[in-house]
Amino acid sequence: MHFDFSVFSDPQTWVSLLTLTFMEIVLGIDNIIFISIIVNRLPQEQHSRGRTIGLLLALLFRIGLLLSISWIVGLKAPLFSIPVPWMQEGWNVTGRDLILLGGGLFLIGKSTTEIHTKLQGEEEEGHNAKGGASMGSVILQIILIDIVFSFDSILTAVGLVDNVLIMILAVILSMGVMLVFSGIVADFVNRNPTIKMLALSFLIMIGVMLVMEAFHKEIEKGYIYFAMFFSLIVEVLNMRLRKKAAPVQLRDSQYD
Repeated sequence: MHFDFSVFSDPQTWVSLLTLTFMEIVLGIDNIIFISIIVNRLPQEQHSRGRTIGLLLALLFRIGLLLSISWIVGLKAPLFSIPVPWMQEGWNVTGRDLILLGGGLFLIGKSTTEIHTKLQGEEEEGHNAKGGASMGSVILQIILIDIVFSFDSILTAVGLVDNVLIMILAVILSMGVMLVFSGIVADFVNRNPTIKMLALSFLIMIGVMLVMEAFHKEIEKGYIYFAMFFSLIVEVLNMRLRKKAAPVQLRDSQYD
């Protein structure tokens, strides 16, 4: 594949690069959250290594997909059709639909299991009994979801710019940013149980969105990310309120 570096003499190229990099970071937030939660199953000393491996694998998947754009375009071609009551022409299943459907169901199932584990208190018991999950099982789960998130990310990149070199640079830059801040995000999520529960709920919502997209029911991603941001702001305010309320309760208890 031939890369034309002369495009960087055009200011519009830099605007496209910055815009796409920002978009890739935004789209990668859910990937970071998933990796952080899954990696938490590992022993404490392996958390950083697991996150790094997960994000590097995501980078490799994205670059590999970018170098196979013709294959990605081919995934949009119908493979077969299934009669569906709410679709007049039936469900024309494509390779993209199968990937989104599988990824969405995996995300819903995994997030629901994590919520159940958290509510039942089995997470702490598992860590105490077994010392955490194996690196191999964690990496396998990361690979499965990386494929889905990478696919969605690359489709967005293809829609924004038409130069593969710009796409690759944007993916590398965004992954660099995510590698730097992944530890901060993971520590914040793990230190705050309510934030972790909120993050898992976000992942279920994203899984539902992927399943709906597989059935050709597009949802504007802007609404999804706005809802996530708004919910996060409300939870942060609640956390600040709880911190201020706690000392008051303790002080009042002394006078009882």
